[in-house]
Amino acid sequence: MAPSTESLIFPVIEPFASGRITVSSIHNLYYEECGNPAGIPVVILHGGPGSGCTPGQRRFFDPTHYRIILFDQRGCGRSEPVGCTEDNTTQDLVEDIECLRRHLTIDRWLIFGGSWGSTLALAYAATHPQRIQGLLLRGVFLARPCELDWFLYQTRNFFPEAWERFVLPLVQEERTDILASYARRVFGNDPSLNITAARRWNSFEAALISLLPAEPSLSTPLTDEAILARARIQLHYLVNDCFLRDMPLLGQAEKFRHIPCVIVQGRYDMVCPICTAYELHQAWPEADFHIVSDAGHAAFEPGTAAALIAASERFKSIK
Repeated sequence: MAPSTESLIFPVIEPFASGRITVSSIHNLYYEECGNPAGIPVVILHGGPGSGCTPGQRRFFDPTHYRIILFDQRGCGRSEPVGCTEDNTTQDLVEDIECLRRHLTIDRWLIFGGSWGSTLALAYAATHPQRIQGLLLRGVFLARPCELDWFLYQTRNFFPEAWERFVLPLVQEERTDILASYARRVFGNDPSLNITAARRWNSFEAALISLLPAEPSLSTPLTDEAILARARIQLHYLVNDCFLRDMPLLGQAEKFRHIPCVIVQGRYDMVCPICTAYELHQAWPEADFHIVSDAGHAAFEPGTAAALIAASERFKSIK
């Protein structure tokens, strides 16, 4: 019998410190630190955009060895104001990571990012490579139009019933630009339409995330405010090509190829398909590319969790 994810990841831990930092005239960010205060620092970049950090993300690193740092990106989770898209770009988030590093008086740290977190990790690596000891990337997303086309249109070849539920509110003409159609609903002036569209937008990704149907979540259901904030942040980024139109990440590889890196990718990832991670590895052959043969996109599928733990254990020896 295959091991469960719970048996693979590290035990539940609580933060030894938490706080807020002001990063602009509008935004302040929530952050927390877990594990060993004197350990190797690792910062976890959550996905989405818009999702926020979760207690489970603390459990991929040995808390006796690592100083584990998590934060909610602008407009996400416990950061304020929640759902705010003003002064909220990838470049802002990159500098927020730097602001947090300086605030915590860290010279260099490991970066762990999955999905959108991998995008942000690479953008940070292209801008501040001297501050990174190593990179651990999962479910790679490079924010290219072809990847968004896959998510919004091509996934219907594998999940036709989920896709039909996704586009059900849209008239035929609106389906030619699903992204703009959902953005109009989520940002419109009708509060009831905002939340209904946000729920449907978020549910589509949830339907694709695991190779096998996920067990019902035991976590507290999200509030309407959190559901709407997540959808607004994500749509804001996707409508704007994640603010990377002038900085294609594959073209930045020479800036960070010297950094030790492990890429973990589910073979059957339907949110961020394996071809994207493969192209990144072709541009960055020095990175260790690990394909999980029995996994989709979710970090907590057993094969993916095992590969992430193995990578975090290897990084214990990093200098």
